[in-house]
Amino acid sequence: MEEEYGPVRVGVIGCADIARRRTLPAMRAEHAIEIRAVASREPARAERFAHSFGGEPVHGYEELLKREDVDAVYIPLPAALHAEWVERALLAGKHVLVEKPLTTRSGETERLVALAGERGLLLLENMMFLHHPQHHHVDALVSDGAIGALRSFESTFTIPPRPPDDPRYLPDVGGGALVDIGVYPIRAALRFLGPDLHLVGAALRVEPVRGAVVGGSALLSDRTGVTARLTFGMEHSYRSGYELLGGSGRLALHTAFTPPPGHHPVIHVERQNHREKITLSPSDQFANIVAFFAAAIVPGGAVTARDVAARNEESLRQAELVDDIRDRAEYADAS
Repeated sequence: MEEEYGPVRVGVIGCADIARRRTLPAMRAEHAIEIRAVASREPARAERFAHSFGGEPVHGYEELLKREDVDAVYIPLPAALHAEWVERALLAGKHVLVEKPLTTRSGETERLVALAGERGLLLLENMMFLHHPQHHHVDALVSDGAIGALRSFESTFTIPPRPPDDPRYLPDVGGGALVDIGVYPIRAALRFLGPDLHLVGAALRVEPVRGAVVGGSALLSDRTGVTARLTFGMEHSYRSGYELLGGSGRLALHTAFTPPPGHHPVIHVERQNHREKITLSPSDQFANIVAFFAAAIVPGGAVTARDVAARNEESLRQAELVDDIRDRAEYADAS
């Protein structure tokens, strides 16, 4: 007779907008997760979140980590705070789901992945778009020869300017557009072209007053010369998509990274005498990743240690490419 396990008891460290809009509603709806506590440095915010999503309000992140009724934590803090609080959570014996990027430097990411492994704990970067089935449909089309041999990959993720107090404009807090937005097309390139991508060149635009990266582009290549051309930023019109260019056609997905739960994805396939639109069923990628997180914690769950290790290897390679872009790019003032 199989042993039954109760829901994973989750504590939330930080009351960020992404948690309020997408992740916590998905957790509240997931039967394998129970939100037990919500921590903020502002008691009133913790109380509002707890009232909306369940659990007890907690004043201070340290106090939440002391709780014995919390198995795992979700960390939606600004990017520069991730390394500190992921480490504290792991040392407190908690599994961790952390918003992307896992950290802002590859050395920190490598160290924390190793720490999680040593302590037998789950560490997962909330790169939610990877859990939308639309990308598996793209895989199948490419594998079936819909566009011929893959020659290049292009991806853009750009958003309009944010309010002046947005933490992404503070390099030592939110990290800027490279680590917060650029990681999406970088991770998509790794997903479709594999881990052997290296940086050919990059350019970054910097807001001159506070020094935050607000936009940029990068060119990556694999060993065979298949390239990935990536554009990202927060001084643009909204775009969120990618194209795969092949020897006999092209494939495009225009809502790749942030599709709403009710969105019907459309894959565009073009060849010389053929144009096709393939409409897919909606899916909630936030619901999918929180279910993945829970299944990876429960003994005997559908998600294996090998699945988690592969995901963490991808997160580390992503972090290494971010370091390369940051360290080797040409910089210009964004006037």
